Amino acid sequence: MEIRTLCDVFYHAVGFGKPDHLKYKQDGVWRDISSDELRRAVEEFSMGLRSLGIEKGDRVAILSENRPEWAFTDLACLTAGLVDAPIYATLTPAQVLYILNDSEARAVVVSSPHQVRKVQEVRAQAKHLQHVILVEDVPADLKAGTTTFADVRARGREALAKDPDAVKKRAAEVQPGDLATLIYTSGTTGDPKGVMLTHSNLVSNTLGSGLVTDTLGPQDVALSFLPLCHVFERMSGHYLMLLKGCTIAYAESVEQVPANMAEVKPTVMSSVPRLYEKMFARVHEKVAGDPPLRQKIFRWAVGVGRENFRHFVDRTKPGLGLRVKAALADKLVFSKIKERTGGRLRLFVSGGAPLAREIAEFFGAAGLLILEGYGLTETSPVITVNRPDALKPGSVGLPIKDVEVRIAPDGEILTRGPHVMKGYFKKPEATAEAIDPEGWFHTGDIGMVDERGFLTITDRKKDLIVTSGGKNIAPQPIENVLKSNTLIAEIVMIGNKRNFPAALIVPNFENLEKWAKEKGVAYGSRDELIRKREVEDLYEQTVKDLTGHLAQYERIKKLALLPREFTLEAGELTPTLKVKRRVVEQKYKDVIDRMYEGAAA
Repeated sequence: MEIRTLCDVFYHAVGFGKPDHLKYKQDGVWRDISSDELRRAVEEFSMGLRSLGIEKGDRVAILSENRPEWAFTDLACLTAGLVDAPIYATLTPAQVLYILNDSEARAVVVSSPHQVRKVQEVRAQAKHLQHVILVEDVPADLKAGTTTFADVRARGREALAKDPDAVKKRAAEVQPGDLATLIYTSGTTGDPKGVMLTHSNLVSNTLGSGLVTDTLGPQDVALSFLPLCHVFERMSGHYLMLLKGCTIAYAESVEQVPANMAEVKPTVMSSVPRLYEKMFARVHEKVAGDPPLRQKIFRWAVGVGRENFRHFVDRTKPGLGLRVKAALADKLVFSKIKERTGGRLRLFVSGGAPLAREIAEFFGAAGLLILEGYGLTETSPVITVNRPDALKPGSVGLPIKDVEVRIAPDGEILTRGPHVMKGYFKKPEATAEAIDPEGWFHTGDIGMVDERGFLTITDRKKDLIVTSGGKNIAPQPIENVLKSNTLIAEIVMIGNKRNFPAALIVPNFENLEKWAKEKGVAYGSRDELIRKREVEDLYEQTVKDLTGHLAQYERIKKLALLPREFTLEAGELTPTLKVKRRVVEQKYKDVIDRMYEGAAA
């Protein structure tokens, strides 16, 4: 069938007739949802929403963690001609209210008692909200004025008994240019904006990404753990997997991802770099504690793997000797790393933030291919992506089908094509600022395109550090180099309008505490540990060793160690685990100011 809308993607998907189209864990057991059950749940809920009087074009909010009901609701809205507005499960009641009001949502589907409390707290101020639909059982005091997911499905089931093809007929009326969803940006500066994405925006991106991952099929299992509210997981872990007929397993939480990988044994996963950074660090932490002989074997295996991976990247055939050594390296070292991912994983996809080249090459050496891509909410999201037969570690790949990319005179990346959003909801001025009269979307990122067409991201335009001496410094590449060290969990470079760059560093405390024990450094708390002169010297030397290749003006002159990791709860990370630089800089303003007190360049 021709795929023109997301409704077509859904009906194409359920045509695979799988016994395990979706998987979720309940009471400690993984349970399957078949293609037929998926179709039935979506159609019943779609008709149920219509029975509540929700009309074509109306908005329905989704406040839920990743789970089957999230998928049911999204697909039900699409097939009914509705527009959904997902809300991150980590947002506060005030932030939830803003999206409910800005999107003019008439209904909200809410997952759990914790999320229901947020809605009930602000419901009186939600101007357009008429229906609160509860997925789980909640305490009696939270049920006032609500209905249940099961009740809405029952209403739909009753309507379908009279007209079994009603949903299919309504879905067939949906046009490619119709609005499909409002995805709200994280709003690190000012209020979040509702990005209007149409069916054709998301379908073009899904089909284009499908050409890159043409080996995926019904035999594959994807583990979904990034928030489905985020366009990266929405397209790559939801629509693309439906298109390919893959099984989608919903992770219990971010914290449970390692355990869920071992249980589900996925073959494909989408993630942000933070997962790969943590896996990289864990492997190197373990090796650091191994006997010298094992460490030597590990280093040998990584060297062999890197050489073998270079052949893969260059599309050349390794010699017999290298093939034999690679097989041995896999047996001795890499098979154990693969086992931690479930033993079947053949494709990682990375997006949302830059991935350090060293990490991409390490996983490639281990036989775990990471395809790094690039995009934004406003571009549905993929603009470029590496692919198995066209790979350049350190880059974000080539443009997907029908997508144009060019670099503006100031280095900003511009893109044009069917992936570019319709605009920002009720914000024509912001839309005109982002999309020029020729249809080019201005990404706000700085980059370059090589002679083969591979795009490399230098930094966010707004994150560039301009020192008081007028020197431009791109912090992300420097931070990525430093984060590959096992002593560093997170780093934020600063120095805008200052006379030199400095850095806030969150230590990898597990490794730092091991080092302190080995060196006989006594301490009572982490606060005390990071103030020890020996620890300060260790980090200063580590930073110096890793940044010696930089120009003098790019080198970090001062650093401050922080006593705890950045968290979502403290507002320092976005829902996709990117550091909110402005929040961190504001929170640690006193620490930053002290680094620059009386300092000379």
